[in-house]
Amino acid sequence: SRSLTGAGIVACMVGKKRKVTGKGAKAKRSKHSDDEVEDSSAVAAIERSVRKDLKAARIQETQVELLPPEEEPDDAEGGEENGEDQENAPEKPDPYLLADATYIQKDTRWRNKQRTLVMCTRGVSARNRHLAEDLKKLLPHHKPEPKFEKNKTQFFELNEICELKSCNNCLFFEARKHGKYLYMWLARVPTGPTLKFQVLNVHTTGEVRLAGNCLLGSRPLLQFDKEFDGNPFLRLVKEMFIQAFGTPRNHPKSKPFHDHIMCFYILDNKIWFRHYQISPELPADMHDPERQQLTEIGPRFVLDPIRVLAGSFCGQTIYANKFYMTPTALRIQTKQSLQSPYVKKLQSRMQLKQKKEDLKLPEDPLDEVFV
Repeated sequence: SRSLTGAGIVACMVGKKRKVTGKGAKAKRSKHSDDEVEDSSAVAAIERSVRKDLKAARIQETQVELLPPEEEPDDAEGGEENGEDQENAPEKPDPYLLADATYIQKDTRWRNKQRTLVMCTRGVSARNRHLAEDLKKLLPHHKPEPKFEKNKTQFFELNEICELKSCNNCLFFEARKHGKYLYMWLARVPTGPTLKFQVLNVHTTGEVRLAGNCLLGSRPLLQFDKEFDGNPFLRLVKEMFIQAFGTPRNHPKSKPFHDHIMCFYILDNKIWFRHYQISPELPADMHDPERQQLTEIGPRFVLDPIRVLAGSFCGQTIYANKFYMTPTALRIQTKQSLQSPYVKKLQSRMQLKQKKEDLKLPEDPLDEVFV
């Protein structure tokens, strides 16, 4: 339609031009003969282009008329009918209310925002430093921090470091006597409480060279001895360990499956830590939970509880372990047990003399009555 209207406009312009040229032909021929020749050639060219446009438009119209009318596909009608049938169909019953069950719905969001700060004091020994590195590998939700200078700062300043790192748990290793003794502080930041342990019998993963292995970043299972549920102090320790060592679900740095287990046992009033790999007995038993075996990975260490503080690295002592002996007390006891034989001989003589005095009978006043 646009081409036709354009051609009509050009034709009208050509007709007007012809009329104008017809009325004043004589005057224009005498005065402007050269211009007339140019105008006639231009008009002829315009007429030819208009005829071509009209011819092309007529051919296009005839082709459009010859095409058959478009038919709507049957699939669309069938799809609409099926959609209407599905809407009108009665809903299937849900007797177990599975549609509203929240425990089977997949949740990909990181809800349990637990972060643990792991750091050591300056002067820690190589073995204890490797122990801290092993624990960092076991905790994908940890935040690292350089060594802490305890001579120039106080322990409650660790709360500020945890706040800067957005951590709500702190695992702090304190070295004393040039790294000879190691103490572990486990605190809930910023409100507390704080647990203090002495770390004994340390064996790192690289030292023991065990056969177990697990994927880096996988979530561990936490297994606790049944005695953790009886004592209030041990219940508190269990809850603190779950928050600090348990990797949160859907953590960005964690893997969504379990292939290793952390075990905590109670023996001789101490907490024994072991770490195992969970693997099937045979390749065909991959999905059988009853046919799994444990292979130790490492590290190994023993925690001797000392005290519990009400605050975070500060506050009142709310629990003290009566079975705990300081390293100084243990040294004194060891020296006393390893004294010289002469001192032991003197002690045995004194004990024998005291025993004889205790066995003497008191004097009877009636012994000399019949003398």
